[in-house]
Amino acid sequence: MGGSSVFTMRRALAWFVDFALVVAAAWLLAALTFHRVTALVTDVPDLATRGGFDLLTSRGDVVGASEAVGLSLWDSAVLDVEEAFGALVAVTFLYQWGTLALLGRTLGKGLLGLRVSPRLSRHALRRAAVTTVADVAVYALACVLLLEGEFLLSVLVWAVAVLLFLVNALPVLFPGRRSLADRLAGTSVEAALRRVEPAPWGGVPQG
Repeated sequence: MGGSSVFTMRRALAWFVDFALVVAAAWLLAALTFHRVTALVTDVPDLATRGGFDLLTSRGDVVGASEAVGLSLWDSAVLDVEEAFGALVAVTFLYQWGTLALLGRTLGKGLLGLRVSPRLSRHALRRAAVTTVADVAVYALACVLLLEGEFLLSVLVWAVAVLLFLVNALPVLFPGRRSLADRLAGTSVEAALRRVEPAPWGGVPQG
């Protein structure tokens, strides 16, 4: 297996490690959101009180009064879920930006012996933003649109998310090995430790 193929595999494994951390964060947010939605049950007495008042003032429109109570509960649950998606996008961006700005690499890249160059704040910010949009943000937007009942628009955004992910990732397989995030941020991914070339007999080591 050639050096280029090995490097590409290391970079793919690094992405899987980083994405696994994002998935772990998503699970934690999902658990928190589940508890928040479950806690809405404790608000049912308040909703019932308001529903009873609405019923007394509904002039016989029982269906309308009960529908208002149900919609209030649904809107609260949907808001909790949408906030979780927003938090996931924020956590992903802060993870990417923080590790790149402080370490010059994400945890996944560090484990696979890779680094992002150059190590400058403005490059880290742009790269983190593009990576977050390509990996998480557009998918999150598609899910939010689905929750809001915008099915067709959600499918369209989902298709855009898949296309953006491929546009960002596939260039790594070609000469230059720079993703869309690399190109827009002006960065490149390279081995953290470069191999020192053996010096000619009697010569000075190069590297």
